[in-house]
Amino acid sequence: MERLNILITGGAGYIGSHIAKELLETTNYKITIIDNLSTGFISTIESLKRVRDFDFIELDLKRFKRVREILQKKRFDTIIHFAASIVVPESLKNPIKYYMNNTINTTNLIRCADESGVKRFIFSSTAAVYGEPKEIPERGINEEMATNPINPYGMSKLMSEKILQDTAKVSKNLKYVIFRYFNVAGASKDLLIGEKHNPETHLIPLIAKTALKEREEISIFGDDYPTKDGTNIRDFIDIDDLANAHIMAIDYLKENESDIFNCGYGRGFSVKEVIDTFKEATEEEFRVKIAPRREGDPAILIADSRKIKAKMGWKPKYENLKLICKMAYEWEKRQIKLL
Repeated sequence: MERLNILITGGAGYIGSHIAKELLETTNYKITIIDNLSTGFISTIESLKRVRDFDFIELDLKRFKRVREILQKKRFDTIIHFAASIVVPESLKNPIKYYMNNTINTTNLIRCADESGVKRFIFSSTAAVYGEPKEIPERGINEEMATNPINPYGMSKLMSEKILQDTAKVSKNLKYVIFRYFNVAGASKDLLIGEKHNPETHLIPLIAKTALKEREEISIFGDDYPTKDGTNIRDFIDIDDLANAHIMAIDYLKENESDIFNCGYGRGFSVKEVIDTFKEATEEEFRVKIAPRREGDPAILIADSRKIKAKMGWKPKYENLKLICKMAYEWEKRQIKLL
């Protein structure tokens, strides 16, 4: 069997590390991770090396010359690109950071990938590219709907998507899969790795920290949205199901043309429902506070995932919010014990 040579950028981060772990659990892939450790963790790299050894390069993608040298030397078959800034409120306060890190660095990576003969480029994008659709079909947002980001984070990702698409049109080798993530949560089922950011901004790990008394309360940002209980509705996908989609994309691109896929379950939960589910899954009680809305937060984001299921044959295994909450809780509890 062909042993693919794969580069993972941002592999010390939350999503990148889970894809790396799944790839490392077989011997079919030679793995290199590049990460500048600005938001990723060396402890995550150390945990991954317990699965199998791989090359780790601490490097910021803005070092264009060095990026080109690595790609020319190592001759990767596939790049899976995660490295990015991802905090919506921060993107509103510091848009230049997002366009520099997310769009300009990605543009250079795509150029170097094409010049060095990379065949497959799998890009970590976001549902934020859709902005806030005026109408959402009953089955959720589909890939044909208009893109209209309402924050610099979403726009920086959409611009990167367009650059990748236009490059692939004229490239002799390069094909891509663009994954538009909805809300990713949970931890690996063996608790080797999980969600960890500093500072933490995502809902479910923040709830876990509150349940474990690392925080005094959890804030709900706005309870006056046009939803069933006034709070934002999101589509939460388990991290291991998302990882599986990326592995499938590698083989998909061997036989199929480039494409874009939404990654979600097609079912939305409000922030209040997530909090209630977390309490039920963990039997923990904690304080909840209503806070003002955050700028740039759409009311509803739910994926129509029929396309990825039909074309790629993706079959999620962990479509269970209670399980996602439980794994996030157990992972956070494990981190406390390790301190």
